[in-house]
Amino acid sequence: MAISSSPSWAPGTAIVGKWRGNRYIVDRLLGKGANGIVYLVHREGRREKYALKIGYDTLDLQSEINVLTSLQSREKSREHRGGRAKKPSRPAYLLEADDDQEGGFPFYVMRYVQGSPPHVFLRRKGRSWLGLIGLKLLDRLCTLHECGFVFGDLKPENIVVSDYGEAELIDYGGAGPKGRSVKQFTEWHDRGFWNAGSRSADEGYDLFAFAVLCLRLLDEQGLKTAAAGLPQTRSVDDLLKLAVRLPDRGLSSWLKLALKGGFPSSREAREAWKTRVYRAGREAMRHDRVATPGWLVGAFVLSLLVLAATLYWMAGF
Repeated sequence: MAISSSPSWAPGTAIVGKWRGNRYIVDRLLGKGANGIVYLVHREGRREKYALKIGYDTLDLQSEINVLTSLQSREKSREHRGGRAKKPSRPAYLLEADDDQEGGFPFYVMRYVQGSPPHVFLRRKGRSWLGLIGLKLLDRLCTLHECGFVFGDLKPENIVVSDYGEAELIDYGGAGPKGRSVKQFTEWHDRGFWNAGSRSADEGYDLFAFAVLCLRLLDEQGLKTAAAGLPQTRSVDDLLKLAVRLPDRGLSSWLKLALKGGFPSSREAREAWKTRVYRAGREAMRHDRVATPGWLVGAFVLSLLVLAATLYWMAGF
């Protein structure tokens, strides 16, 4: 069922579930997407923060809920197999789904991931962290693919990275079953935009988008220039040239393989990333932690100069 008007709530507004009766207080707007609006909320009487998504269309939102339900079931299964059934390692994907009591708008409540977009995180922490961020994202994609879904619209706006490098996918509105057409996509990250393949929802589509994401994070201007070419002349070769220019040989070879659809599955792509990229990035991060900061070196040199001048002055008396 489609809703005729778009919902909008100011901070402090209570969203009350029609069937379950739970009350969620709006803290602020988090973002607007193609199929809904997301608010930061807290449940009345509780401190925990959640993300609440109000949908424009019941069937469309239900499709997204189905994806999150599958992910949650798989997560619970892993917890039980690992002997951690009483203490989940991560918050639940989906807390509940209901309809707004007043307007009848469908909504669901999910975990809220606090952090920053990947480009902001890398600007602050350094490019060596891409190995860890990429590994976490590939973990998420593997789980999604093993549940029978493809994410589709993989881009920086749909990713959040915590202060310690934990990367999460935050908008599953473009996710859909394998084998169908991709529901939502963004041109730069779309395989069809580069004449590199179809828009069929398969694991290779997400891996292609992931590779473009990496190029965008490392060389956005180069990607922008390549995307400005004529539609009939754009090709995957434009992206391969950008990958070849990267100084990290392991990352470059991984990206080239992903862009050409060379990985049989996302699980194999994840293992290759861990071997070629993540370990190299981890070594770089370790080096950064133990390296002497530039300001400390400068301060040490200055102190030596002051000491030498003092000794010279004292020697004159």
